[in-house]
Amino acid sequence: MGLSPFSLGEGSTPLVRATRLSAELGCELHLKCDGLNPTGSFKDRGMVLAVERAHAAGAHAVVCASTGNTAASAAAYAARAGLEAVVLTPAGATAGPKRAQARAVGARVIEVRGTFDDALRLCRELGQREGFVLVNSLNPDRVEGQKSIAAELIDQLGRVPDIVALPFGGGGNVSAVAAGFADLGAAPRLIVGEAAERPTTWASAIRIGEPAHAEHVATLVGSARVEVLSLSEHELADAWQAVARTEGVFCEPASAAGVAALKRVGSLDGLVAVAILTGHGLKDPDAVADGAQEVVEPTVEAVLAVLG
Repeated sequence: MGLSPFSLGEGSTPLVRATRLSAELGCELHLKCDGLNPTGSFKDRGMVLAVERAHAAGAHAVVCASTGNTAASAAAYAARAGLEAVVLTPAGATAGPKRAQARAVGARVIEVRGTFDDALRLCRELGQREGFVLVNSLNPDRVEGQKSIAAELIDQLGRVPDIVALPFGGGGNVSAVAAGFADLGAAPRLIVGEAAERPTTWASAIRIGEPAHAEHVATLVGSARVEVLSLSEHELADAWQAVARTEGVFCEPASAAGVAALKRVGSLDGLVAVAILTGHGLKDPDAVADGAQEVVEPTVEAVLAVLG
């Protein structure tokens, strides 16, 4: 796939060796920082292709349902292509920075009194109308573009990883990663983490009660290509904090679901593992507790007193 005329420089995100987490887990763990894509999430890999093809087909608008990251990505690439972006989000259930991203580039962001699944149902209906193209991961161009991460990982590592772990929200990225490796004749163990409390989870990017790709993910599980682990809120929060505090990588809460799954999975001795961190931490800064603000007089003694 050649470079799109609407590219924002997506892909080629850093792969960071997680030295301290590797020691804890007994493996060689690398963090794929896909939150360093242009709009701050992995969605850009597939969105650029979906918007390019919508433009070529003569669409005047792209439409998506979103918990935030899809909205930001669709809006940015639509702006590049000169298309309108229509975004439906569940009312009160998306992080403010993600809505701000979409609005800043001109998207029409409409809140729906209902769940993500209600918003997606409406978008699918809109996508059937002339001039509108649905750019959720139900659009095969999204999955096709997101497959690029598989080749990128092999190139960066110099080998096929033994294990790849990632979050499971709607399932589009799980499907894309599995397909990307299959296209290359590679078959790493794919471990995906979902929130046990899907409709209400604190990890808002995977707050999806009815995954659009559930049937395909179930097929992948049935063929032993994917393992799904259901994670508690505590496990998600613990992994998110561990990534930040032991490796200095700030991702949004849902992005750490792959790391949480690796912590649960058992013996990883000697294996090479990659955890795909799907979004940047600044996507959901409210997840970070502010704590008490420490204000002191402008003296070294006052600072040392606070430090104890």
